[in-house]
Amino acid sequence: MKFTYYGHSCFGVNVAGKNLLFDPFIRGNELAKDIDINTIPADYIFVSHGHEDHIADAFDIAMRTGAAVVSNYEIAIWCHKKGVLKYHPMNHGGQWNFKFGKVKYVCAVHTSSMPDGSYGGNPGGFVVETAEGNFYYSGDTALTMDMQLIPLTCGPLNVALLPIGDNFTMGISDAVLASDFVKCDKIIGLHYDTFGYIKINHEEAKQKFASRGKELRLLTIGETIELS
Repeated sequence: MKFTYYGHSCFGVNVAGKNLLFDPFIRGNELAKDIDINTIPADYIFVSHGHEDHIADAFDIAMRTGAAVVSNYEIAIWCHKKGVLKYHPMNHGGQWNFKFGKVKYVCAVHTSSMPDGSYGGNPGGFVVETAEGNFYYSGDTALTMDMQLIPLTCGPLNVALLPIGDNFTMGISDAVLASDFVKCDKIIGLHYDTFGYIKINHEEAKQKFASRGKELRLLTIGETIELS
């Protein structure tokens, strides 16, 4: 599995010959000004919730690439009404076998409304299981006891992508607990540094995970890493 970081909470994952894109928000992020969205590949676009800093570039990328938008029912239908031809609605606890592997839509504790103010349904995260490895993309969430269900209902995780910026989501200490709950020791951080509210001390964050025998990866925008 190859993970590419496009800033904020946006990641591309190349797995099983497909390109998965999560929560595309690039052009509105000053830190990602060197990323050209016209070069980002996508076969599937996963949207965790409707806030602009997670969906802003989803429509344009979907229209350019023909990617299918995968999200909760309300967001998938909203995108379809805007002109996205391929879409796949999901809801909490449900799973689906895609060409690259299985995806389960799991709970997140956050809010969700669309950029135009319309109802965005309930937020969620995605557990992706493939022949090349399994990962959990939490989206924006607080620490929740529901995370303990993931190891009981899904395969072992190779990596978990968790928010660490605090204020709008869980912070570093809660993310460490979340990694315990999902039984994963390899973490990639998301939703940090983009705005003043969520700037973090990188070394302090890494040390908190390391003190529990875990590894926190904070990728540089545009960086690609391979994990198995």
